[in-house]
Parts: sequence; C-alpha cells; structure tokens
Amino acid sequence: MAETEEFYRIKQLPPYVFEEVNALKARLRAQGRDIIDLGMGNPDMPTPPHIVDKLVEAARNPRAHRYSVSRGIIGLRRAMARYYERRFGVKLDPAKEIVATLGSKEGFANLAQAITAPGDVVLAPNPAYPIHAYGFIIAGGSICAVPALTPESYLNGLAKAIEDCARAPRAIVVNYPSNPTGQTVDLDFYKEIVALARRREILVLSDLAYSEIYFGAPPPSILEVEGAKEIAVEVNSLSKTFAMAGWRVGMAVGNERLINALARVKSYLDYGAFTPIQVAAAAALDGPWDCVDAIRETYRRRRETLIETFGKAGWQVPRPDATMFAWAPVPERYRHLGSVAFSKLLIEKADVAVAPGLGFGEFGDGFVRIGLVENEQRIRQAARNIKRLLQNEAGASARPKVADSAL
Repeated sequence: MAETEEFYRIKQLPPYVFEEVNALKARLRAQGRDIIDLGMGNPDMPTPPHIVDKLVEAARNPRAHRYSVSRGIIGLRRAMARYYERRFGVKLDPAKEIVATLGSKEGFANLAQAITAPGDVVLAPNPAYPIHAYGFIIAGGSICAVPALTPESYLNGLAKAIEDCARAPRAIVVNYPSNPTGQTVDLDFYKEIVALARRREILVLSDLAYSEIYFGAPPPSILEVEGAKEIAVEVNSLSKTFAMAGWRVGMAVGNERLINALARVKSYLDYGAFTPIQVAAAAALDGPWDCVDAIRETYRRRRETLIETFGKAGWQVPRPDATMFAWAPVPERYRHLGSVAFSKLLIEKADVAVAPGLGFGEFGDGFVRIGLVENEQRIRQAARNIKRLLQNEAGASARPKVADSAL
C-alpha cells in the first residue's frame, strides 16, 4: 500500500470543517491574542463536589481498580432506571433495557455499528451533530439527509424521504433538544415519529443528551410514547447535566433487542468506564439535584446576556429553547462568505471563535453555533469586539451609536 493512500473508512469522511477555524484559533493564541472561545461545547463549570467526593471515596477501594463490565455496573444501571422513572414516568429493566456508555457519543456510534448492514439507509437531520450521520457512514451505511432547520420541516420531510429512498430505511435519527439549533419538541412530535416508524417498520434512535439543559418546559423522552419501546432506543448523558463532560458517562435505554445488540458490540470493544466513575455517576443521578438547577440557571443567565449584548452590537441572535448553544444566522452582509469564512473573520477581526454551521451539514451553512461556555463578563467582551468589527466593516455612521458600557 502506498504511504499516501487513504484508508477506506477515512475516505468516507469529509474534510473536518472545524479544522480551519481551530487551526486559526491556535495560531492567533500562539501569537498572544486573547481569543474568546465560544466554539466548542465544553462545559467550563466544575463537577459538583458531592460527585467528586464519591469518586475519591470509591477510588480508595482497591477492588474498584479491576476491570469493570461493558454493560456498566448494575448499581449505575439501576440509578439510570430510577432517573427515567422519576423524570419521564418510564419504567426500564436495568438488566435488559439499559447499557451504561462512555458518553452518549460512544453509545450512539456503537449502536450504529450494531444495527447497520452495508448499504443500509438511515434518515438523519441536517444540520445535526456530526455523529448522527457519520456514525452510520463509518459503519457502512448511507445517509439520507432531511432538512431540519425546524422540527416541523424535519417531520414533514421524513415521509417524503421514505418514499424517495430506493431502499427501505433502516432507522430514523431524532435529536431534541437539538444540537446545534437549540430547538425543542413536545410529546406530540414523538407520537408522530413513533407512529410513522411502527407503520413502516423503521427503528428510531433518539439523542436526548440535553434533557436537563432547558429554559422552558422540561423536554420529553420518546419512550413516554406508547409503543415506543418496540422500535426505539434513546441515548442520554451526564456530561452537560452535571458538568461531567470529561468523565464520559452516558446511557442507552429502550428496546431490549437493540440494547442487547449494543451490549454485544461493546463486549468486544471495552470493559466499561472506571468503576469509581460509575459509582460517582450513580450518586449524581440519585443525589441532590439543586446542583443541576444551578447549572441550568447559569446557562440561562449566559443566554440572556448573549442575546442582549450581541443584539445591541448589531447581531440579532434568536433565543434558544434549550442546550448550551445559540444557533445564529450569519449577518446578512456577510452571508455571501459562508459560515466558515465568516467564522474565520470573527477570529481574525474580533478575537471571537464560533463553530461554522457547515460543520453540521450543508443546510447549516448560513448559520454559526455559539456556545454558552464563557462567563457573562467574557460574553460582554465578545459583544464589544463584535460591535467594533461590525462598525468598522459598515462604517460607524451607518447605524445609531451604542455605548460600549451598554454591553
């Protein structure tokens, strides 16, 4: 094999859209520039102390240093079952309907490996978190991208996409609250998805990783719908809920056949997370939830600061219903640049990093994703920087003056 020849599966993946922006960000930081990074969805808050304390306590037990189990320890799976019953009113069998995963991303990727045969068609939203499409592409499947700038457009597009597919789809992907758009759905949306999937004998994979980062009504689970367990599996995560992103703890729950398939694939790939991490995760799910309320309130304050200050700077950003992101249209006079070039312009001229919408699919190219991952002071500074950029580009006399102090 020639050294320059790409491996087969690597060739199936497109160039990493975020790499251009990340490389520019790294280069400017190396020059001493203070880049305000609103690009990556990496929580900046500490994990609550009682969870850390439980980790330390469990790690002092030498028996916890052995291999764990790929399905997850039974104590954690029972805690996950209690969470689903308490939060959604959904009863789950910890032995048969739950697998503890290394974050929701790993669970989703290995579900794709477990259920996908070469050439299988999967209906996925676009824009979407990249694993929702590329998990199946890596597994040998084919993606039928359905426009999803709104939940309504996605729901309406699914039926047409099913009819247009040359091969009956294997699965439908749903992700609400949505990363990147921050939009939510109600239970009626899931009822329509479940009815369509059962009628056409299609599996459903639901990503509910942002179930607890919401600013209105608590988002529902697809498993609340009668009959959903016959065709659906849902992945969830502790990463954002408890600011535990680096701990890598998530769950896959639902249809027993799919859960067993995932468990079998995982049995060949890993031994599960470090046991003390799983013990601490169970303590998080069963413990006090005032910390979750505090985390959610922090994101709410940051959201309001961003909407207000960016608006005064001249960039109107829609208010997200949930998640730790805002999904913002590229300002009209920069629309011709596309999301990647505009994102690079923001870094070069305003010292602000965002994620270009093209990285989430071609239908996201007119947008950027802005993470609520800096404190309010830094968000205000980002707004001041952006205001100066917009005024310099358009001319300060072209719009009413807004004092920097108002931002």
